[in-house]
Amino acid sequence: MDFSDVGILNLVLFGVAIGLGIFVLIAAILFVAFGALWFQAFMSSADVSMKSLIGMYLRQVRAQVIVNAKIMAAQAGLDISRRNGITTQRLEAHYLAGGNVMNIINAIIAAQRAGIELDFDRAAAIDLAGRDVLDAVRTSVLPKVIECPDPKKSGRTTISAIARNGVELRVRARVTVRTNLEQLIGGATEETIIARVGESIISSIGSAENHEAVLENPDMISRTVLDRGLDAHTAFQIVSIDIADIDVGENIGARLRADQAEADVRVARAHAEQRRAEAIASEQEMRAKVAENRAGLVLAEAEVPRAMADAFRSGRINCVEPPAA
Repeated sequence: MDFSDVGILNLVLFGVAIGLGIFVLIAAILFVAFGALWFQAFMSSADVSMKSLIGMYLRQVRAQVIVNAKIMAAQAGLDISRRNGITTQRLEAHYLAGGNVMNIINAIIAAQRAGIELDFDRAAAIDLAGRDVLDAVRTSVLPKVIECPDPKKSGRTTISAIARNGVELRVRARVTVRTNLEQLIGGATEETIIARVGESIISSIGSAENHEAVLENPDMISRTVLDRGLDAHTAFQIVSIDIADIDVGENIGARLRADQAEADVRVARAHAEQRRAEAIASEQEMRAKVAENRAGLVLAEAEVPRAMADAFRSGRINCVEPPAA
């Protein structure tokens, strides 16, 4: 081996040493940057590789959120297998789509503990639809109460309904609902439930013969409203409808009848005034005709002397002297 071969070998060894040094330096930097997260995921069996952590950094994904979500899923016993489970890629995709990764993991864990079927795809779809999936799961486990009407939204505290006898009843109801996860996407919200319940209460009271029957059996309203299936195509399932308060208001029927009687009196007065005006007008017309006839009579009487004078002048009338005594 001559000196030239030795020089080439040294250059090769020097290049390899530089490459190894650069590799070690890059590995040290990566370990400093992502080593803690990777070790945390490794010790928790969260199945997050160093390659995935580097990819998250390049894709501007918060690796801490993804790692924490995978650790929570692994510790809760959820399926995190790379075949059909909650993989790192699916969590990243949901994060990049603007979803709340931690919220859906908490929701899936809560649903699993409560025995509610909720997979990752449905939870992600609910979250991306703008619904709080964790709150929906909690409402499925612990039903919530909706005030009907809601004073915060409508500004009213009671629903006004009128029975057949015209008496107003003011009702306040409480609707107990639980979330229907199957219809949460595209299902109607609380406002629809409140509107439907209010409409049914008004219809139920309106079909009662009198307000006393409603006051004696307020549960009649609840039974009638529940039988109508008001939770169809909504995001909730109605558990119960309870009448919290019912008060007697005004006698709307009596007031309407009084208003109608007053209106009838006004109409009758108007008709009488019309007839009086027509009578006065007719009287004035008759007086005018009498005056006209009198004028005609005066003219006719004025013609009599003229006719007699013409007769004398024409000799049609002779003056006969009276006989001597």
